[in-house]
Amino acid sequence: MAEQVAVLASGGLDSAVLIAESARNADVFPLYVQWGLPWEEMEKKSLQTFVSALKNRNVKPVTFLSVPIKEMYPPDHWSMTGKVPSYDEPDETVFLPGRNIILIGLAAVWCSTHGVSRIAIGSLGGNPFPDATPQFFQDFGKILSSGLGYIVKVEAPFRGQHKEELIRRHPELPFEKTLTCFAPVDGNHCGRCNKCRERREAFVAAGIRDRTVYAG
Repeated sequence: MAEQVAVLASGGLDSAVLIAESARNADVFPLYVQWGLPWEEMEKKSLQTFVSALKNRNVKPVTFLSVPIKEMYPPDHWSMTGKVPSYDEPDETVFLPGRNIILIGLAAVWCSTHGVSRIAIGSLGGNPFPDATPQFFQDFGKILSSGLGYIVKVEAPFRGQHKEELIRRHPELPFEKTLTCFAPVDGNHCGRCNKCRERREAFVAAGIRDRTVYAG
């Protein structure tokens, strides 16, 4: 039986590369967790478009899991108001408390009921958040395994890498079909949020032509 891995996929560039690389030697199950955030519909569409474009039999259809987040955050939280962190704001401003805890927790339950023992997440080097450290991934995997009575390993293979490295390594991938934006406009990147800046700068640093369409 082939190796199997559940990849937490957002429709963004990092998890897209993770899907493609994982599919080299494993059956990949992309998992998208819906929270009810404004940009999710475009993310889901981008993810499905990218998966279709890969044309890789090892990549299975996207599985959608859901958890409502609205009641967990105060109404003035940026994710609730639509006032997303702007182009020049630091990465710390985009923190979604508990995001990886919920994503990985749901993925672990799914894995335990589908016979999958690996969860991969595309967390990059430089990620400043407490639920994205190597120690957290290791410890949380142990806790989930204990609570589920099922061994599941949490992997973050890109934790020591940066976005430009992923781009440089895979110029052949259809990155223009991915979405890394908090406020897409008519299906395109807004070009004005923190994530758009990160994406633009990564392509420049990689020396690879950016085929992304930006609204601004």
